[in-house]
Amino acid sequence: MSQHQLGASMAVERSDVEIAYPELVRASRGSSTRARIHGTVKAAERPGAEADSGQREAFGRGGIGSSRVHEAARVEKAVIVTAIIVVSSADNAMARNTTVAADANAPAVTTALATFVAAHPSRGWSDAVDHEAHRTFQNWLGCAIGASRHEAADAALAAVALLQPSPQSSILGRSEKVDMTGAALVNGITSHTFDFDDTHLKTIIHPAGPVVSAALALGEHTRRSGRELVDAIVLGIDVECRVGNAIYPDHYDRGWHITGSTGMLGAAAACARLLKLDARHTTMALGIAASQPVGLREQFGTMTKPFHPGGAARAGLTSALLASTGFTSSPRAIEAPRGFAQVVSTKHDWNEITSELGSRFEISFNTYKPFACGIVIHPSIDAAAQLRARGITPGDVERIELRVHPLVLELTGKKEPADGLQAKFSVYHGVAAGLAFGRAGEEEFSDDIVRRGDIVALRRKVVAVVDPSIDEASADMVATLAGGKREHVFVEHSIGSLQRPMSDADLDAKFAALVGPVLGGTRAKTLSRAAWSLGEAADLGALIALARP
Repeated sequence: MSQHQLGASMAVERSDVEIAYPELVRASRGSSTRARIHGTVKAAERPGAEADSGQREAFGRGGIGSSRVHEAARVEKAVIVTAIIVVSSADNAMARNTTVAADANAPAVTTALATFVAAHPSRGWSDAVDHEAHRTFQNWLGCAIGASRHEAADAALAAVALLQPSPQSSILGRSEKVDMTGAALVNGITSHTFDFDDTHLKTIIHPAGPVVSAALALGEHTRRSGRELVDAIVLGIDVECRVGNAIYPDHYDRGWHITGSTGMLGAAAACARLLKLDARHTTMALGIAASQPVGLREQFGTMTKPFHPGGAARAGLTSALLASTGFTSSPRAIEAPRGFAQVVSTKHDWNEITSELGSRFEISFNTYKPFACGIVIHPSIDAAAQLRARGITPGDVERIELRVHPLVLELTGKKEPADGLQAKFSVYHGVAAGLAFGRAGEEEFSDDIVRRGDIVALRRKVVAVVDPSIDEASADMVATLAGGKREHVFVEHSIGSLQRPMSDADLDAKFAALVGPVLGGTRAKTLSRAAWSLGEAADLGALIALARP
């Protein structure tokens, strides 16, 4: 490529390239390889903006790539940099165009989060926040124990056992003990297997799976107190969800399962707190974790979906352990032009990470599922259950018309689910369960129920259509009955949402239904009380003993 092909663009000074990519420049000086590097600098984003010397300087520091201002109003000007690199040798020639936009002037959010995690005082939040942390823990514990005998748990534990792990931490609901990272993995898997866990509705992150699974495994082995665990949960979930806020929905729309792909950061933060790492080492832990996002939405409806929070828990715990022994990472691993946020999303709203940091806690916005399936199905199940409450039975119904947000059918459009895992991503099965049973717990997503003839027939009466005017949190249902009568239900916010939250008593009932079949009803009640008083526990041993047969 010749100089004139760059048109009116301006060649990048060699000194800028040397600053940005010293390895490339050194390679170009070899005997058989030469590199010709050109680029463009042009003003962008604001009419009349000019590429001044300060912007060129920023380009030089930021390296070869494109810099685009994020939509945040605080930025006045931006520079888009396009670099064209041509490398030739005696044997071949190749060209690489680097034209991906990136913000080279992002604030130091990795360091800000690390300082917050390391320095924020114990119980430095309101009683309401602390209570929500206990609700989060109790719900997570019930979900993990409830699925502990699932075939996914058996398979995961068998794989972990092949590594011959040291017995450091417990598998909840079972007698086995494995190494810390193995326990984080398996408990993270079981906590999400039933898809019955908590949800941060703004991002659809299931926060506890990665964070609590990692923190409890570490806390058990290192003999931390209940208060230390609660602190770690609040702080870890804050990191996880603030990063999620910054990149959602673009990140999710690309196909990432955001629970796993932000959860490793929350898990690393929680474990760094338990290890009492200072801000510098916590920055390293977050940086190491930033290179380990886990989870693709393609896996929904398979065992690999619950692997995502388990894998994130393991990655975050490993990151904190590495940082504690001196392993290093980039201190700008989240925000850098080629760091986590800018690589995995076209949206990166840094203000979502730093605004009210230390005074607003994302765990305050956590919610808990009354139905054991994808959260976007819940309004439709709620609507069907309301039809049942009016005395309408499956035999009365000839057709159910359902209008939902486009995301509902994208995520849960399986018309003929083959088993329980697939049915958790079928709005058609969710509606059938809601009308047939008035509920949609784990039993209603069992393989037997999913394959039952009358339920299959009822699913086929459901006609779901996309309506962009319907909110993700809502559903509009019309049932046509025999004789032509039509019954209408509109659900703006389903039970379990922030607007209609599950009460503590609701969570107790859910916990008993999940844990009772595994550990017995009496043990379930005792363990529930221990979970509610976690912050007062001198150590975690007694609670974990109750959580094992």
